[in-house]
Amino acid sequence: MSTDSLAAVEPADTATNPLHQQVYRTLREQLIIGNFPPGKSMSLRGISDMLGVGVMPCREAIRRLAAENALEVQQNRRVCVPHLTVARFEELMSARLALEPLCARRALPFVDGDRLERMIAHDETMNRNYKTGSADIYMLANYNFHFELYRAGNSDVLVPLLESVWVQFGPFMRTIYDVVEGAEIIDKHKMAIEAIRRNDADSLRTAIEADILDGMYLLRHTLGLGAN
Repeated sequence: MSTDSLAAVEPADTATNPLHQQVYRTLREQLIIGNFPPGKSMSLRGISDMLGVGVMPCREAIRRLAAENALEVQQNRRVCVPHLTVARFEELMSARLALEPLCARRALPFVDGDRLERMIAHDETMNRNYKTGSADIYMLANYNFHFELYRAGNSDVLVPLLESVWVQFGPFMRTIYDVVEGAEIIDKHKMAIEAIRRNDADSLRTAIEADILDGMYLLRHTLGLGAN
């Protein structure tokens, strides 16, 4: 899927879930799974038509995402993903390396059997869609795996910060899907799952860090960002 076929907003009770919030969440998910290709711009009207909503709730959602640096409104009022400079790439990845292992360690005592089973299911979904299935499903399952873990800690600070980081780099991580087939990478998700089973916080931190570093390596070389 790409911005040529954004998922329509699912109807919901607007009394408890305002339409602009529904649009915001839909666009946020589309960014996380990489359905806004870097370098491609769209009009506000084009986005609202694809989502099946009016311009006003779409404008409000885009305003919020622009404030999060996930989208950029150009002078001609078209919307695009901000350019990924080397400096921005390094900041986003440094934020992941600082926040995600911490969030995982804090969450570990609260991961029960049901949550672990959901994490395993997300990882299995990724494996089924590894190069032979749907990139959308693969990307969403990867997000769900990580945040199934992070949300266990019930942090009102760390999780929103991480979501803001993920929504910014999602469009670029999507490019990795096309190159992972030839990459020799150990499944760090399985390492994380085993660490959770052993209640081993240090090994869990190591697995999460290694998973992020794998993505950094592939993204750096796929986009030609060089190395520091």
